[in-house]
Amino acid sequence: MNRNLAKGLQVAWGMPEFRGGLRHLIDLDEVSVLLATLSVPDHDREVERSLLRLLRSGLDTVEIREAVLLLLEQDDVRRPLVAAVRPSVERPDQAAAIASAAEDPVVRREVRAVLDSAKVRELIWQAIDNQFSDKRLGLIRRAAVLFVRHSSVRRLAWALRRHGVLRALRQRP
Repeated sequence: MNRNLAKGLQVAWGMPEFRGGLRHLIDLDEVSVLLATLSVPDHDREVERSLLRLLRSGLDTVEIREAVLLLLEQDDVRRPLVAAVRPSVERPDQAAAIASAAEDPVVRREVRAVLDSAKVRELIWQAIDNQFSDKRLGLIRRAAVLFVRHSSVRRLAWALRRHGVLRALRQRP
């Protein structure tokens, strides 16, 4: 998992609106420890797996999914989050592309459509599982299935491409 993503999640975690939406659903202290561990350069891969398992189960819960979407959809939550993360990232071009995409209502609408679909979420998690098991062919296959079968994924990919997010993610630091 990208260290900058973990730092961004830490910033989100510090927002009362976000934590309030999750307080009764998960152990907030466990997540805080996981995020702190992920934000350092040399962390254990098992910590990544733990956080991804927690995130996976969380995104299947409507309340948690709504709290995650709150980070993108509400201006008063999204803008401070983007502003707080931007200076801490190692690649300013990537941060600028992501910030631009986050401000686009089309991107936000497509992220919601993707996360609202149980079938799409399952395919995304299968692709993530393949990444951890180094099954590159499985990862490519899952990505292709997502792109071909689900128009919301296709629309989101094109919107992210338009903002330069995909190009920025491909570039090596």
